[in-house]
Amino acid sequence: MRGRLLRLLHGLFEYARIAWWGLVSPRVAESRPLLIVQAVIAHDARPTRVLLAVRSDLLGWELPGGTPEAGETPEEALVREVLEETGLQVEPLSHVGDWVRTGFRPHTARVYRCRVVAGIETPSHETPRLGWFDLEALPDGLFPWYRAPLREAFAKRDAPARAEERQGLGRIAEAMRIDLAMRWRGLPESASLEPGRDA
Repeated sequence: MRGRLLRLLHGLFEYARIAWWGLVSPRVAESRPLLIVQAVIAHDARPTRVLLAVRSDLLGWELPGGTPEAGETPEEALVREVLEETGLQVEPLSHVGDWVRTGFRPHTARVYRCRVVAGIETPSHETPRLGWFDLEALPDGLFPWYRAPLREAFAKRDAPARAEERQGLGRIAEAMRIDLAMRWRGLPESASLEPGRDA
């Protein structure tokens, strides 16, 4: 019980930090629109499986990735961020699409489909849990805004998708529900499976 209470208290701290990051920082401390690059990493041996991560701040399954540093291309940033978060060296294969999000924390999520070229899944301080999931059995704790990019990554398209989404109170409430449920139960076990190796 004490562990649950500590996780919930830590969550309150994280909510305050995320509220600043999502509501205040974009309006007072940033001069250019935020770009986030994210990877849909398909399993070599089981192509309908994808790698998801749980971050240490807002708990819930999501695509690995992050923000480009000064001088980096989106693809370079993606490769660096995925390596830092998962221990895997990836190669971007295709630009899946751009999701332009307004409301809470305005940003563009640029999603790439990738393949693993080296490494073994290794959780990090930033992403303490990793897991391979089949597209038909995605976890309940997946943040809802990742469902469309995952669908598009496996769709037959001639050009990258583009969508506009509003991150309003409904999305915030859903993210909090997922986070609080995971804090209450505790972090899930890593569902680890090396690419190319059968389970």
